[in-house]
Amino acid sequence: MASRAPMAGDVTEALLRWYEAEGRDLPWRRTADPYAILVSEVMLQQTQVARVVARWHAWLERWPDAAALAGAAPAEVLRAWVGLGYNRRALRLREACALVARDGWPRTAEGLRALPGVGPYTAAAVASFAFGEQVAAVDVNVARVCGRLGRDVAELLPPGRAAAFNHAAMDLGATICTARRPRCATCPLAAWCPSEGVVPEPAPRRAARERFEDSDRFARGRIVAALAAGEGLPADLGARRTERALDGLVRDGLVVRDDAGVRLP
Repeated sequence: MASRAPMAGDVTEALLRWYEAEGRDLPWRRTADPYAILVSEVMLQQTQVARVVARWHAWLERWPDAAALAGAAPAEVLRAWVGLGYNRRALRLREACALVARDGWPRTAEGLRALPGVGPYTAAAVASFAFGEQVAAVDVNVARVCGRLGRDVAELLPPGRAAAFNHAAMDLGATICTARRPRCATCPLAAWCPSEGVVPEPAPRRAARERFEDSDRFARGRIVAALAAGEGLPADLGARRTERALDGLVRDGLVVRDDAGVRLP
């Protein structure tokens, strides 16, 4: 039976040893460049790691630093982002880089949060990975790991090793301590986890939901992708749906609509 009162340091050390042996080898973990790390974190929002790796490399080859991205035309940035979803992220990233190019990099999570599109998690991630700030970056995976352990993240954060801890906790939540099928038999923290072997309750059934293909987000993505490819507006969306999507895209600054027609900004 799992011990209910382990020393926090024992739990953390076991986690870090596991990470040293089993952690994912991701390209943005081989750099302390805040720009490269910020790009990866923004791309990874709502997008799977496997889809991001090649796009991250291509992005950095085209725009290797914050100043380069700040000088890019918004339309070019959107074209390069197509397929990653949530296109507003691309423009906020460009806006953030414009501030960095002008004022330099904030070196703390608090300072980074002042950049457009940078929330608490992203700010903490960049601050710890790029600048070594002793701060926990709590995404859904880290929150799940700590919740199942019954521990506050502040208890587990090791002095001077925040970056390693953040990577380790993220990886454990993404690969072992998963939401639906946790692999407790292979978890390095199972001996101390009150939740070991507890099968998560299935999420309650929801009423039939709108298909993604029928959503406004899908329509908006189709329109941006079509404009990026130099095509006309997708005819199969229908006039009312297209108008509704265009209204939102114009409002968010993702397209421009004038006497010449509809185009990327």
